[in-house]
Formats: sequence, C-alpha cells, structure tokens
Amino acid sequence: MNQGFPAIRPRRLRATPAMRRLTAETRLNPAELILPLFVREGTEPTPITSMPGVVQHTLDSVRRVVVEAAELGLGGVMIFGVPSVRDATGTGATDPGGILNLATRVIASEVGDALVVQTDLCLDEFTDHGHCGVLDAHGRVDNDATLIRYADMAIAQAEAGSELLGLSGMMDGQVAAVRAALDGAGFADLAILAYSAKYASAFYGPFREAVQSTLTGDRKSYQMEPGNRREGMLEATLDIAEGADIVMVKPAMSYLDVLADVKAASPVPVWAYQVSGEYAMIEAAAANGWIDRDRAILESVIGIRRAGADAVLTYWAAELARNLRTAAGA
Repeated sequence: MNQGFPAIRPRRLRATPAMRRLTAETRLNPAELILPLFVREGTEPTPITSMPGVVQHTLDSVRRVVVEAAELGLGGVMIFGVPSVRDATGTGATDPGGILNLATRVIASEVGDALVVQTDLCLDEFTDHGHCGVLDAHGRVDNDATLIRYADMAIAQAEAGSELLGLSGMMDGQVAAVRAALDGAGFADLAILAYSAKYASAFYGPFREAVQSTLTGDRKSYQMEPGNRREGMLEATLDIAEGADIVMVKPAMSYLDVLADVKAASPVPVWAYQVSGEYAMIEAAAANGWIDRDRAILESVIGIRRAGADAVLTYWAAELARNLRTAAGA
C-alpha cells in the first residue's frame, strides 16, 4: 500500500448507479405514502393557487383520484372536508350528510379494500371562527368542551367508513376521549392516528387556502412552540399512553430532530406530514428554475423517511409512486 493514500474509500460504493442503488440505506415504497385530499361541495374541482397541481375535489373527481391511488399501491388517503356552511361548534363535522362524512362513504365504497381510508378529525374546517375547537365565553378554545365534539366526530366518521381517525386538533386528552367513545360505540377495532407533535408553524399557510379557513389570530395556545424539542417527545408519550395506534410529527422538514427522537422511543409506528408550505416552496423554486423539481421532491421525502418516518403524508404521493414504478420498469 502506498503510504499517504487512503485504504478506506467510501467512494467505492458510489461508483455506479447500480452500486448506489444496491447500497442505499433508505428507500421509498408507495405503500409508505399517504395522499391528503380535499373534498368540497360543488360540481367542478377547484385549483388551489398556492399549491400548484392540488385541487379541492368534488365527489365525482375524488373517485377517479382514489382509484388511481389504489392502482399505484399507495398506503392510504387522508380526507379533509371543505363545507359551504360553518357555525360556532362545527355541526357539519358530525352531520352524516356533511361533506367529510359523505366523501368518506364515497371513498370507502370505491377503494376501502385497497387503501386505508383516513379522515381528519378536527373542527377547524367546520367552525366559523376557524379554530380547532369550540370557544368559551371569553373567546378561548375550551379544551374539555372540544373533547365532547371530538368524541361525536369520531362516531360519525367511524359510521361513515373511516378506518383511521387522524386526531389533529392538539387538545389535551383527545386520544383518550376518542378511544373511549369508539370503544363504547362498538368500534374497538378502529385505529387512531395522533398528530402528537404538531407545531404552530408558518408552513401551514397554503393549507388555509385549501380548506378556505376563516381563522383570525393564531393557534399558539394549543399547537406547539417551534423551539420546543423535549415537549414533542412528551406529547407523543402521552398519546401512546392514551391508546394511540400511530403517532405523527407535523410539519416534517423543520422538525426532523423531533421525528428522530420520537422514532427512537416509540413502540408504535411514527409518521410525518410533509405539509402544504413544504410542497409550495419546492414547487415555487422549481417553477423559477432555481432547483431540479424531481430531485428535490424525492430528496425531501427520502430525508423524512431517513429521519425515522415509517410513512409520510405528502401531496406528491401519487406522483412519487408513478415515478417509482417507472424507475422499476413496471
């Protein structure tokens, strides 16, 4: 051996595309991707301007999307309802004929055997004030009164055919309240996804347009402070103790440390949500020619998986699955 030259050469495993593929530590599979979907009342899909390529679906258009999602082998879809009428307590969320519950029935009937049909369990899309819970006489979100509404929502979504309830409201005790309601109503086998570490993030901006949010102010009294890392672990631990079947970190990109922490300690699956602002930033930069769009999308989701996410909610789920199929020569 020549002195002064390296004996250990990691570049050997980067030499060719085949070698890089063989030695990749983190891979993507369509079954690990969940597609969030917005469904509104109406006859035509409505583009979301801050999220190019994403629309508010109608009941007709969403059928086509979920059938393709099943054909692509995605793990599931997460449904958000966009109602035309809202009120102080979000009664549309528990109306069997409300848009979210109606969409759930439609989607479950189409692909319930092929995809995990998931529903967002939160009041923000349904309240006229835009908060994730009901308000008290002083205009503050009333935690315990909100839990009663969440329990009612859980039963409505279960009856509509949801297989996984996504508790995204960040109320204390929400997992325990929903678990008790489900068990008491005969839905003991229905799973709960807890949005455990959900931060008060600026990256939710485009989502506000997607659900036509009426919120004024912020949600900092119940969503988490962005600088808090240990608290993310605390929230996940509490949700697991209350019976969560899956826990989640949201957003993903700015909280990969929290995601890694939770994954290292969690006995249940850990997911992450690549939120609307993460999507919008990459799309905007790519549209301006500043980054390679396809590479940036793949790298962003690989990074979330590498940090510990067992599955990722991403608006690129179907596109990624198509690209993976093409790369595999299917």
